[in-house]
Amino acid sequence: MVGGPRRIGVALRTRVIGLLAALVVAAPTISAFFFLSGSDAERDLIDLAGVVDVSQSQTRGCCKNYGEYLRGLGLTVRSVEVEDLEGIKGDFGVPESMWSYHTVRIGGYFLEGHVPVEAIRKLLEEQPDIEGIALPGMPAGSPGMGGIKTEPFTIYSVSGEGISEFIKV
Repeated sequence: MVGGPRRIGVALRTRVIGLLAALVVAAPTISAFFFLSGSDAERDLIDLAGVVDVSQSQTRGCCKNYGEYLRGLGLTVRSVEVEDLEGIKGDFGVPESMWSYHTVRIGGYFLEGHVPVEAIRKLLEEQPDIEGIALPGMPAGSPGMGGIKTEPFTIYSVSGEGISEFIKV
């Protein structure tokens, strides 16, 4: 036998170690695939959110992109282009320092700006006694925006008691 059993054992161990290393590297991609393909977490988010209303500027493409981001999470989204966003923001209690070009109504709360799914999930699962959450500005790399994320996003909660940090993602 060429190489003998010892050489075959070493080759087999090397292949198994290589396969395990490949699985470790691929694990985040595999888990993301299952999250985005009908997982319990995705269904829970859909159930908690109900229909999502996006009131948006008529002139900003990033608003449409954010609506597509929400649709990509499996949510049912109604997008409405409006001229008077200020009135809607006032009705929902969005402080002017948090304003963006779109305001979302989801699960009885407002979302202002390009809020990522991690913050939306936390909001809907915890059901805090607040009016809503906001990611002020239009940070690069946030959902619906181009560019690369260079630092964690700070999402703020808004309540009758004021504005405070809700989550960093």
